[in-house]
Amino acid sequence: MNIKQLRYFCEVVDAGNANIAAKNLFVAPTAISMQINLLEDELGGKLFDRASRPMTLTTLGEFFYPKAKLLLSDASQLVEEAKEIATGNLGWLSIGFTRSTIFSVLPEAVRQMKSKHPQIKIELIEVLSEHQVEALRKGTIHIGLSRVIGPYRKEEDATYTPLIEDAMYAAISIDHPLAKNKFITASDFDDIPYIMYPKDPNSNFGKQTLRILENSGASPKIGYEAIEIHTALGLVAAGLGITMVGGTVTKNNRTDIRFLPIKDISTKASIFTVQLSSVENLLSTEFLNILMTNLSVKKARTLTPQLRSKQA
Repeated sequence: MNIKQLRYFCEVVDAGNANIAAKNLFVAPTAISMQINLLEDELGGKLFDRASRPMTLTTLGEFFYPKAKLLLSDASQLVEEAKEIATGNLGWLSIGFTRSTIFSVLPEAVRQMKSKHPQIKIELIEVLSEHQVEALRKGTIHIGLSRVIGPYRKEEDATYTPLIEDAMYAAISIDHPLAKNKFITASDFDDIPYIMYPKDPNSNFGKQTLRILENSGASPKIGYEAIEIHTALGLVAAGLGITMVGGTVTKNNRTDIRFLPIKDISTKASIFTVQLSSVENLLSTEFLNILMTNLSVKKARTLTPQLRSKQA
């Protein structure tokens, strides 16, 4: 299967018959027929019902047509963007991220980067923290935004830049009796089904939250496993259980959930960037600088009221 075959097939469908398609493509009708026959041989079935007049799509053709159109559109966009990058008219920055960072540092930094460099194509690719160095090595991403709990392994060929040490909070339905408290303890998790996330065998995050609770004397019982954090919070809001999130997730989040500090848990989650040490990428370096500047500004805003109160 190739682009030419897809283009010929879609043009026949759009034009209504092979002769008009051939004129539109400036090729002979026999060339159209040959390419479609080759495509049908590869697919193992007929795309057109040639016995009907006018010719119509078979069930296979109806399934194949919209997907072929989408592939052609993506291929055309790829070529155009590649040409722009090749001529220097378009930059490319691919950012790997874990889903929880959507609640904190990622959106504002992306907006500022796009505002400063509108000609840059910014790609956001969700990649588990455990796989970001591999994605960097493959060239899939230029910089990763990771989040882990506790100590983590640092690869020799990667550079890690710490951003935030994030305290852990309990997330509980606003209607639960514990939601009236100012804080919660690890043992409070024992009586409420625990919602673990992400449901991914390659991620250690959920297991680490359970280990934190167990090390604090709790015996949490898993009630649900959510694919990702948004689903977990939805289950919490529905009153189906309790989960644990980082403090940055609690800001500007759902109003049907109460986020409470956990009194006897001091372990924090680390949010950091990761880049390949041997690769110099000016765009990813600038994006990192934006992240660092934003965090410095937020820290200064937090400290200013405290300094004023001391001076008063």
